[in-house]
Amino acid sequence: MRIVVVALCLAVSSSFAQVVAPKEGTLPSLAPLVESVKGAVVNVDVQKRVSEDQLGATERFMRRGRGSRGGEEPLNSGTGSGFIIDPSGIVLTNNHVVENAVTIRVRLVDGRSFDADIMGRDPLSDVAVIKLKGKIDQLPALKLGDSSTMRVGDWVVAIGNPFGLSSSVSAGIISALDRQIGASRYDQFLQTDAAINPGNSGGPLFNLKGEVIGINSAIIGSATGIGFAVPSSMVKALLPQLEKTGVVTRGWLGVAIQDLNPTLAKALALPVNDGALITSVNDGSPAQKGGLRDEDVVVSIDGEKVTSANALTRAVAMKRPDGVVVLSVFRAGKPLEAKVKIGLRPDLEGIGETGKHGEAAEAGTAKQKVGLSFQDIDPRDAEAAELPGAGALVVEVAPGSPAERAGFRRGMVVTEVNHKAIRSRDELMAALKNVKPGGVLLLKIAVPGGGSNRSLIAVEMP
Repeated sequence: MRIVVVALCLAVSSSFAQVVAPKEGTLPSLAPLVESVKGAVVNVDVQKRVSEDQLGATERFMRRGRGSRGGEEPLNSGTGSGFIIDPSGIVLTNNHVVENAVTIRVRLVDGRSFDADIMGRDPLSDVAVIKLKGKIDQLPALKLGDSSTMRVGDWVVAIGNPFGLSSSVSAGIISALDRQIGASRYDQFLQTDAAINPGNSGGPLFNLKGEVIGINSAIIGSATGIGFAVPSSMVKALLPQLEKTGVVTRGWLGVAIQDLNPTLAKALALPVNDGALITSVNDGSPAQKGGLRDEDVVVSIDGEKVTSANALTRAVAMKRPDGVVVLSVFRAGKPLEAKVKIGLRPDLEGIGETGKHGEAAEAGTAKQKVGLSFQDIDPRDAEAAELPGAGALVVEVAPGSPAERAGFRRGMVVTEVNHKAIRSRDELMAALKNVKPGGVLLLKIAVPGGGSNRSLIAVEMP
């Protein structure tokens, strides 16, 4: 099945209607609930940077006809949904709604509109926080509820901007919990049959108390009645970091894992059938330093039961880097405990490099000069992609930049600069700072799937 992520826009108010539970054989009108919340659901209109190859043939032709200059960034318009969570003008939406935004305009159901800036965003959960600009007065706001209390079969209501139809309301039930749809390794979606369509992304999913229990995020393109929402419990856990620093840091063990199943449990002589089976431990990783080994099976973390590989990944991600956790493990059929100091997950998405507003974090960075953002390469990803285990991973190439014109693409790894070996992102950044304007960089790079092959790319420093 093809998963299509779509953008939505919603509006809500600060008062909440308590809907009385239906009597047997009856269902009350949802009108009081909708009336109480719709004022805080907003439309999010975005102008985004796109590369030339993302444009359709007609738009590329029109740009040539308008005489667009080489290197000029093309823009595309998009619309989605969001909802106000604080009267000061803080709005929640999806990351994919505002990613690469040049301008953001938020429209309220009462006719007011505001420009907005990105406060923080997290691609791995598809959550973003934006802040309205200008004179903010008497904004309605919504409350985040507790998604962990939702059950399959509970009624829910969605409000958004599907296909530009502002403040559209749909109702349905929770169809499933804890869905993994392949969006990221941290998937934990609520599934609903409330109508979700393109333009709904970023909008709220309500319980019958008028509380937001999810952010509508994705649909299956060829299906009807199958939509997915980021649970509010995850949003609440990430929100303090997004508001304070603009990015999310996650814990990291440095292991490859898979689900334990009854057949594997029998082969390994284990007394349990659920857990996360460690298939490899990275050299120098927190897991290795904590004494974990291949074929260890993790069954709990800090007393919280671990039933699958995804469950362990999510639990570790929510732990504070540098904090110590206690893992309950089975090794060769025998139980033991391991104390592990959690590491910091590498920022493979480059969000920390680009900062809150999508711009370079400091003057004179490689992104500003040549149009590149880098990150240390994760050994796990390096092995899977046949890349070197040391170097600087290219995580973003600015459209129309000197780097793009020279042939740089995301996923490449820089291993040398001007004949000097590069083992990390910091080493590369230090080397680039020493290059004066007009100087030429000679970079040796590896490409995914290239094995030991290397190529040279020359870039003139602006």
